[in-house]
Amino acid sequence: MAVNVVGIVAIAIFYLIILIVGLIAARKTRLSSKRSGVTQTENVMLAGRDIGLGVGAFTMTATWVGGGYINGTAEAVFTHGLLWAQAPWGYSLSLALAGLLFARVMRSRGYITMLDPFQEKFGSRVGSLMYLPALCGEIFWSAAILGALGACLRVILDISNVLSIVISACVAVGYTLVGGLYSVAYTDVIQLFFIFFGLWICVPFAMTNDLVSDISEGRDLWMGQWDSDYTGQWIDFALLLIFGGIPWQAYFQRVLSSRSPQYAQMLSFAASIGCIILVIPAVLIGAIAANTDWANTTYGHPPVGEDERKLILPLVLQYLTPTAVQFIGLGAVSAAVMSSADSSVLSASSMFAHNIYTGVFRPTASEFETILVMRISIVVIGTIGAVIAIYVHSIYELWFLCSDLVYCILFPQLVCVIYCKMTNSYGALCGYAMGLFLRVSGGEPTRVEILSIFPKF
Repeated sequence: MAVNVVGIVAIAIFYLIILIVGLIAARKTRLSSKRSGVTQTENVMLAGRDIGLGVGAFTMTATWVGGGYINGTAEAVFTHGLLWAQAPWGYSLSLALAGLLFARVMRSRGYITMLDPFQEKFGSRVGSLMYLPALCGEIFWSAAILGALGACLRVILDISNVLSIVISACVAVGYTLVGGLYSVAYTDVIQLFFIFFGLWICVPFAMTNDLVSDISEGRDLWMGQWDSDYTGQWIDFALLLIFGGIPWQAYFQRVLSSRSPQYAQMLSFAASIGCIILVIPAVLIGAIAANTDWANTTYGHPPVGEDERKLILPLVLQYLTPTAVQFIGLGAVSAAVMSSADSSVLSASSMFAHNIYTGVFRPTASEFETILVMRISIVVIGTIGAVIAIYVHSIYELWFLCSDLVYCILFPQLVCVIYCKMTNSYGALCGYAMGLFLRVSGGEPTRVEILSIFPKF
């Protein structure tokens, strides 16, 4: 297949729009810095704590509705059925629970990052240990979704995986570097519109393709069947999504940037609903793929291999929709990826500059120095994520392991530091070590040998 020049131009225009919006939003960062009562750190990392309910709900939703969320849901529905596609309702419950238990209290205490309560309670050095699982989770998450975007562009446009990843990472890092959270938040609003309308435009064209049977009649193909042998894993993954989805800086960065504790809670609830609404097209695309006669498409055979199933959404766009619609759908996928990648890079960089560099190594650092370190970190972390996306082929397995570490280590610690007054640094260290041991000893199917067997696992 030849390189699709028209498609490349369409994606280039989309990227240019996002970059322009990000640079325009960066002006708001400079203007906000002139307001009294707002530090430069709060201005860049938290948009001057001036994010309203509307923009806050959009940026929170866009951060969760990323490329992995969209592609992964379509893949899960196609491969195992809707019954086993747990991410949509799992993340939705996670956002609602986080809003109920943590949003108001964290915002009312005036923290700058998620790690502040740990360093406040346990000291700067012990609290900084919480950065390690958080950093790994953010880096591998950004790498995973950049890799997913590279695969989509390769399928539809037939361009180099490396080129697409590098360009996408450069655009996301570029406007994040200049404008901080303001740029990320306002580009998220544009990206969310691309995601919503882009995917919904694709659905009717794919659904009415002559090679797609009625999904209402073939619901057994995409609803899935319950297998009691996997009950333990289903419950385990549900708990990971619900509770492990809370202790992420990308979430708390938006909570802490809101104008009031009440807004922080409300935007969490709004994003909880948004995650469900925006995943509907991805579910339908998975159902369409399950009811497609792939043997008679130009693809030539059902996508049965693991690598093929991961690409089910771009395959539907490529082989079941007109060319113009493919580009619209690809723009939606690109928007979903960038809306999560920029948030992950900014989150990890903010924690490093504020909690590690200033909190541990340079407590006397000026605000200018802290912001400079954060911007350098944005470039470094964005580069690491892009390199991993290019050279590591099992990114999702690494991200699942890191997510489990966030769930097993950070979530219990967060609950204790917020709600248990008797906790101290010794207990935090013991809990950290125990959570790390239990998760690592559980093993990974492709990486780590299992040392302990848990019930129903």
